[in-house]
Amino acid sequence: MACIAMLGYGVVGSGVAELILKNRGKFKKNLNQELILSKILVKNTKKHKDNKNSDIMTDDINEIFKAKVDIVVEAMGGLEPSYEYVKKALNLKKHVVTANKDLIAEYGCELLKIAGENGVTLQFEASVGGGIPILKSISECLVGNEINGIKAILNGTTNFILSKMSADGMRYDEALKLAQESGFAESNPESDVMGYDAARKLSILSTIAYDRRVEWKDINITGITDIDEKDFMYAKQEGYNIKLVGMSRREEGKIYASIMPVMVREESVLGKIENEYNVIVVDGDAVGDVVFSGKGAGMFPTASAVFGDIIDIIGHKRTSPLSFNDEIAEIDKYWSSEDRWLIRINTSNRLEVIKNISANFKMCHIFSNSVTGDNGNEVAAFVKASDEKSLNNIIDGFLKLDGVEKVKKILVMDR
Repeated sequence: MACIAMLGYGVVGSGVAELILKNRGKFKKNLNQELILSKILVKNTKKHKDNKNSDIMTDDINEIFKAKVDIVVEAMGGLEPSYEYVKKALNLKKHVVTANKDLIAEYGCELLKIAGENGVTLQFEASVGGGIPILKSISECLVGNEINGIKAILNGTTNFILSKMSADGMRYDEALKLAQESGFAESNPESDVMGYDAARKLSILSTIAYDRRVEWKDINITGITDIDEKDFMYAKQEGYNIKLVGMSRREEGKIYASIMPVMVREESVLGKIENEYNVIVVDGDAVGDVVFSGKGAGMFPTASAVFGDIIDIIGHKRTSPLSFNDEIAEIDKYWSSEDRWLIRINTSNRLEVIKNISANFKMCHIFSNSVTGDNGNEVAAFVKASDEKSLNNIIDGFLKLDGVEKVKKILVMDR
């Protein structure tokens, strides 16, 4: 018999509970184990009095820890009180499964140590990519590879917003409102649109892929709030789409890591991923690029990954649990390759800016005034820069020119 306690009964928690009840018969047949959902922690039991699981619901965390429980599923989200509850469960020698990327990105190393000291496991497959089995794939299926790099769309909310801006010509605020009405964005979407959610997921992925701790706060993060219709206009003229891309790669003892809007080819793997879907491209030295794609959020995709972790624990499949290296990686925040960038310069001195673009870049494509519009108050160009630091130095020079108010840049990814 395997007794499971649930902390939280929101979208993910209720989905996991449904999968447990749905699969009890199959689980008993295949593993000869009885799967029991024994306790569910909720904020207010009165709100769930008509729920089919109301008889096992409690608003007292102590009832969870006193009950006979083998596995605790944390489905509350956030850092507090999740962190304290998970830590206590591990110290009480109970296995823990969570989908909480905030918790793992912030306290993963500490919690994994506590789990190891107590002879239990902490599983968190659903913390990255929802139902996409990416962490197990990297740590098990690709174990014979040295991971060279990762490129990924890791946030369904921002991908939904950018998809609507691209396909339907919506403004950012219109697309955000639609995302909220459709249930893809929270009323306060800051974590998603500012790139923090994707950064936490990239830090977990990269920490496991490179066996060095990539702290999410060290990642160079740029969100999508400054993306507008004109960015898409310039992109489409060259056959590109715009996506919020998480990228990390090994670079001479360092790890490059960033979250930022990137122009990608419309027909590329990243360019074709639309709406709430996620995609992760892992580059292994032996296998090359491997692509993982699917729904990155939602009740059943996430619950599916959580349920898979539960089955792994009971079936003793994870003989070498995931771990975070104590060594903290040195992060390079700047793109070091020679690539093209879109630069948009808001200026009242168009001719001077064009002259400076031509002088600073050997290769550039400057859009005509008829394309940029704005009564000649913007200069837009695709330019090739040796690396991001060099580009930033040139942009700093532009900002010192008379009449220049603002410069925006977007990486163009041709590979």
